[in-house]
Amino acid sequence: MSVRSWIVAAAVAAAGGALAAPYAEPLRPRFHFTPARNFMNDPNGLVYDGGEYHLFYQHNPFGPEWGHMSWGHAVSPDMVHWKHLPIALREEAGVMIFSGSVVADPDDTSHLCGPPAGRTSCLVAIYTGHGLGKQTQNLAFSTDRGRTWTKYAGNPVLDLGMKEFRDPKVFWHEPTRRWIMLTVLADQHKLRIFGSPDLKRWEALSDFGPAGATGGAWECPDLFPLAVDGVDGDTRWLLDIDINPGGQAGGSGGQYFVGRFDGRTFVNDNPPDTTLWVDYGKDFYATLSFSGIPTSDGRRIWMGWMSNWLYANVEPTTPWRGVQSVPRVLSLARRPEGIRLNQMPIAELRALRATPEPTVVPATAALPPSAEIEMEVRRSEGGEAGLRLTSAAGEEVVFGLAADKPEVFVDRRRSRATPFHEAYPGRHAGPVRWRGDRITLRILFDRSTLEVFANDGETVISERVYPTRPLDRLELRPGAGVGPAVRLWELRPIWP
Repeated sequence: MSVRSWIVAAAVAAAGGALAAPYAEPLRPRFHFTPARNFMNDPNGLVYDGGEYHLFYQHNPFGPEWGHMSWGHAVSPDMVHWKHLPIALREEAGVMIFSGSVVADPDDTSHLCGPPAGRTSCLVAIYTGHGLGKQTQNLAFSTDRGRTWTKYAGNPVLDLGMKEFRDPKVFWHEPTRRWIMLTVLADQHKLRIFGSPDLKRWEALSDFGPAGATGGAWECPDLFPLAVDGVDGDTRWLLDIDINPGGQAGGSGGQYFVGRFDGRTFVNDNPPDTTLWVDYGKDFYATLSFSGIPTSDGRRIWMGWMSNWLYANVEPTTPWRGVQSVPRVLSLARRPEGIRLNQMPIAELRALRATPEPTVVPATAALPPSAEIEMEVRRSEGGEAGLRLTSAAGEEVVFGLAADKPEVFVDRRRSRATPFHEAYPGRHAGPVRWRGDRITLRILFDRSTLEVFANDGETVISERVYPTRPLDRLELRPGAGVGPAVRLWELRPIWP
């Protein structure tokens, strides 16, 4: 099926074949994934199978606020153009479907899918059931490429009788020939690791934590190996654990640990009081990486929810609420302070560029509704170096390099004439290193989203912005050390 066919098919939304939203609302992003309507938060069950990338997500089918949590579902041939599918897993009998993961089980180790002759795939979802005063881990399976799902009759497969026990991330560990499940004991700031031969019978293997940031509940763990500096044989495991509240910029946020994993125990390379932040903005949470990406591809890719639990239920958008980030390629690199995470947008997004060559931006220029911007900031004795995005209502978002220290920032304090929540206005910043006499910035702007990647993703800041009029002008910060050229590409929309 062509990409265009996928887009046209997206005109039929997830809810009973009703027409989808027009995707032209003033604040709706044009190349980020959003639900046709109602509330969305965490990405769930990211998996590649049979030539398709699956995105499941926390979804309230009935309204614009958190509640009645079910799994929405979309598929894509390229992680850029998405097609909505019917809801995969629905709230049932008072049990909501909280976050989890999906794995491909082609050998049917779970004995859920049956002989290969009777199916086109074997996908197994592992999710938290929330209800009846506790949280449990449960299974559902699909034999038709994720189009329909059956909940396992023997659910739950893991029940500790606890209220704060959730967010299973499952993957196959080849050296020990078993499935590994990560869960959080959220209020204890602990990760609990389980092992299983068949996704049904689970044995507790070890705990990790408390460590790092512990100012709120731990949520949404993930664990995977990455080569350091791309060198085969020099591998560390990255453990991602999100926290709410207690994030770096306030409210919800993400942290990570770098260490080693032997199939049973995760050992942190850093002292337990070291906190490493995934993103220095206020709107990047509940990250999850894709499983099943072919070895021939070689990339580890994740997505995150672009919001913050301080104001997620009152964002000024309608008839939809919630945005997923662009998929990001992950890598580890040695820096003077240790091994650290880099994140960059997937290369597939370049296909959205409206022209092969960029526009070179003068001192001021028109800003399209969605754009990719590349620039250099050089050492200067001047003030803040960067760009200002403005609207006809006098609203502005400013981003770039701080005047007094090597720090990249996004300032959204004047981005909306009337703030919709007291926690929304702010200036958020993260440390960045000089590379000789310059720092590079790559920016993705999409109506109400802003993602800033400094120095090839050494530092990332992700923000939502909600101007009352479109941000449609771009200005260079005067007297600052902006490099010889600011390059801009308009990005085409992914929706009809």
